[in-house]
Amino acid sequence: MSDKVIVNLATGLEDSERVAVAFLVAVAAAERGQPVRMFLTKEAVRLALTNGATGVACDGCPPLPDLAERYEKAGGLLQVCPICFNTRKLDDSALVGHAELAGTVPLFDWLDGEAATVFSY
Repeated sequence: MSDKVIVNLATGLEDSERVAVAFLVAVAAAERGQPVRMFLTKEAVRLALTNGATGVACDGCPPLPDLAERYEKAGGLLQVCPICFNTRKLDDSALVGHAELAGTVPLFDWLDGEAATVFSY
């Protein structure tokens, strides 16, 4: 059985609490040593830009930059939907170091026929 985790996130900072929960789940998996990818679509693609994960979602929530840093340090990858990214006319040179433009085919290639636990926000 695979221990791979996919965290699908379609919401950006317009719903920062949802973003915080998605990062908390991804950080937990990554810090446990599980292979994890956050698949960012729609407005969530902006989170993969330098200074894209900003602010604090709620009173008592950890700051989003701290969660993003923990995710990166634990080896997590931000897989950014290229269609969503390019539709928004964003600059790929502004992507953080642990982000890559890659769609669904590379995601399935990564799975390599294995099952995965999927969280969707």
